[in-house]
Amino acid sequence: MVGRVAEREAIGQLLDAAREGLSGVLVLAGEAGVGKTRLLEHAAAQAAGVRLTWLVGVEAEQLLGYGALHRLLRPHLHRIERLPARQRGALNAAFGLADTSYSDRYLVGLATLALLSSAASELPMLCLIDDVHWLDRESAETLAFVARRLHADSLGLIFATRNDLGDHGLFDVLPSLRVGGLPAAEARELLSLAVGGHLDTAVADRIVAGTGGNPLALVELAAHLGAEQLAGVAPMPDPLPVSRLLEEYFRQSVAALPSDTRMLLLLMAAAPTDDMAVVWHAAGVLGLAARSAAAAIEAGVLDHGAGLGFRHPLIRSSVYAAASGHDRRRIHAALEAASDPARVPDRRAWHRAQATVGPDDAAAADLDTASDCARARGGYSAQALFLSKAAELTVDPAERAERYLAAAQAHLTSGDRAAVLPLLDLAVPALQQPSARARALRIRASAELFNAGSNDRVPAMMLDAVAELGDADPRMTWELLYEAMHAAVIARDPMDRTTLTDVAKIAVATPHRPDAPDWSPEQLIRGLALRTAHGYESGVATIQEALAKLRASAELHDMASPLSVIVGLAADDVWDIGAFVEIVGRLAAADRSRGALYGLSLSLSVLAYTEIRNGRLTAAEALFAEADDYAAAIGLTTQGDLNRGLLYAWMGRESDVHAVVAMMDVVSTTCGLGMLRHLAHHALCVLNLGLGRYDEALRHALPTYEEDVPSQGNLVLPLLVEAAVRAGDRHTAALALKRLEDRAQLAGTPWALGLLARCRALVDETAHAEKWYQESIDLLAAVPLAAEHARSRLLFGEWLRRRKRRSEARTHLRAAYESFSAWGASLFAERARIELLATGETARRRVPETRFDLTSQERQVALLAASGLTNAETASRLFITTSTVEFHLNKVFRKLGITSRRQIAAALGRPGGDDVPSPSY
Repeated sequence: MVGRVAEREAIGQLLDAAREGLSGVLVLAGEAGVGKTRLLEHAAAQAAGVRLTWLVGVEAEQLLGYGALHRLLRPHLHRIERLPARQRGALNAAFGLADTSYSDRYLVGLATLALLSSAASELPMLCLIDDVHWLDRESAETLAFVARRLHADSLGLIFATRNDLGDHGLFDVLPSLRVGGLPAAEARELLSLAVGGHLDTAVADRIVAGTGGNPLALVELAAHLGAEQLAGVAPMPDPLPVSRLLEEYFRQSVAALPSDTRMLLLLMAAAPTDDMAVVWHAAGVLGLAARSAAAAIEAGVLDHGAGLGFRHPLIRSSVYAAASGHDRRRIHAALEAASDPARVPDRRAWHRAQATVGPDDAAAADLDTASDCARARGGYSAQALFLSKAAELTVDPAERAERYLAAAQAHLTSGDRAAVLPLLDLAVPALQQPSARARALRIRASAELFNAGSNDRVPAMMLDAVAELGDADPRMTWELLYEAMHAAVIARDPMDRTTLTDVAKIAVATPHRPDAPDWSPEQLIRGLALRTAHGYESGVATIQEALAKLRASAELHDMASPLSVIVGLAADDVWDIGAFVEIVGRLAAADRSRGALYGLSLSLSVLAYTEIRNGRLTAAEALFAEADDYAAAIGLTTQGDLNRGLLYAWMGRESDVHAVVAMMDVVSTTCGLGMLRHLAHHALCVLNLGLGRYDEALRHALPTYEEDVPSQGNLVLPLLVEAAVRAGDRHTAALALKRLEDRAQLAGTPWALGLLARCRALVDETAHAEKWYQESIDLLAAVPLAAEHARSRLLFGEWLRRRKRRSEARTHLRAAYESFSAWGASLFAERARIELLATGETARRRVPETRFDLTSQERQVALLAASGLTNAETASRLFITTSTVEFHLNKVFRKLGITSRRQIAAALGRPGGDDVPSPSY
């Protein structure tokens, strides 16, 4: 190989990592002919002691969902029975190996990760995936997912893709190298090696400049330019055939072949690469003999190695692109005749459709049936392709519109949102049923949310769908209202064409479904709507009944917009920490068992707030880190520390809080997520209370108090009372206390009444305040709200000290100080320490310990190991491999200076393991 020092070094490092038990991923991106395949061949040649697996994407197979993945995993399918049941079912469904309903793409990804890592545990493995841009979308998504989950699995993945065709951005976050043309000196060296005779220096310079150092162009020109041209005697073509012009060059090479050879090449270009029997059967239908391939082999168009194939992928694509419509229809008709309807009905239906001229309802019906099979396998891209083609062949305009609509939904599910809106534009004018028009509006709202990221536009679009639907489908009406309220409470005002109150009033006015199942969120949405439209007292009982029904339900079902967010908001609004933890914990556990990583990432982020309130800041950080990990694993763009504002406020990380708040402000504005503004104010209020900057805390609490939205409108009340009392604004404190009294007594929970008692004590300037403080401490001790409990003890201790009752004050201040210090809540710990000093007791300021030197995933693994989970259980919980768990544990032991997992809790400064995330979710 000439040149490519950086690329060869990167490949060598990846192979070394795999041999040493680690993993490596590399994406090679460049234009056609730049040498990506040659680099993969170099990797294969260097892979001594490593098992090799090759996969090449083929344009003709893009319609087969999971087809490429099946080719990659075929040698390892004997291991499938060792997989967990859900993963096994998902992979069997994806490959059509069993009649099962599992088809979740992330379960397929986890199963693929497990199979490959199992094989690599026996012998290090290198997977070489060429022409990634021609993989079917489902296979590409799965391999990108696997690449993001690798760590210590003795497994390397190298992808090669063309940067001019795109891969949906699936591989953007992976380590990559841009493969360009060779530098001039190396390009001249390669050209000289390829030329058999004399090469004129000026000609060489012109070829190198004209090709941009593209190796394929250099080699092909050396082979096909005449000796006189290379010697500088005869003129060369102008311009030189580079990049897309190479395809034309290949077309010209094929055009010179005999007609039967060209027809055989076209047949091979349109047929699957893994079934040459079908190719020869179809060739027989067309009357083509096997000897037709001889001329193509002699011309260097086909390679006659282990299997007959095109010498370069560009030849395959150029052959198909250059063919006439008549010839394409002929070969597809032959392939239809050669395809077994029982074994490959989807391929047969596709070939039949491609052979059809004009509308054909029978061909369209076959494609419709094939789309159902694709959907059952989780091949939503293939489903969309089949439905789109079926729509083109459909005679009846109304039926055609329904198929376009179904194709749009399939594209939305597959993640190809850019393809959704054009299909909706084709479907909508001919949709006749109200339910179909409502579905179209719903799909458009979802697509625009993901395309433009404008959550504040969604509520009005969902209400348009409700209006279009009328009373035709009550179940769908409430699904639309759920999505409208979900988006509205997150967007907050201002919104596009509506308000939160308007959405709530429509929900209140919509008849309740008496037959709604217990797991339905309808009653919860109705309660939030009543609270928003008619006041807190109108909705509190309905919200509480809905939460109780969800807790009692034998099963919970997630929604298109994950239920954990709305449950968290509702439970906060009625101060029900028990319902919050139980319901969202069950949703997280269900998402984990299904491999539903998007819903799980949100559920864990929501649960992290309950850990903060319980003083378990390390556990909260672990949940945030785990949620971020899953979001990245499925290709979502994360906003760094966006969710950690409150956590950082409790930890006293002032600069980090301000950085997060600045980020929240930008995202709130650009994405229509007004809820972030209130979360930012809440974090700044807590931060400033910890710092004793009460005027600042008051300033940040007031906007949320005035807007009074569900959840934050109530959570801010105790903060506002404290800030206002300490800032000397008794009037504002009294107003906030009055609202809290009205609502806390309606809610009636220990959380609500404990906060109410604390706030009454803060406002009360008489000795009676002691009773309120003690009541607050007793109530909050009964629920998992250790941070609130410690805050009440701190405030009570401050109150006692100011009344010269130093001995009693020390008891509460010491307890508060020890709690805050143990949790890492530095600002409140410092407040308690200073108060303790004022009582005459010495309290040493604690220094952060080295336990925070662990990476986020090392911390997750360490905490789960400390909770008693085995390596296999930890791997299953975190969706990584057992070898990766072992790798992280070894690093944890070295960093903490321990030799056993029984020592982890103590080494982390958690003797009782009280900062371990609950294994129940």
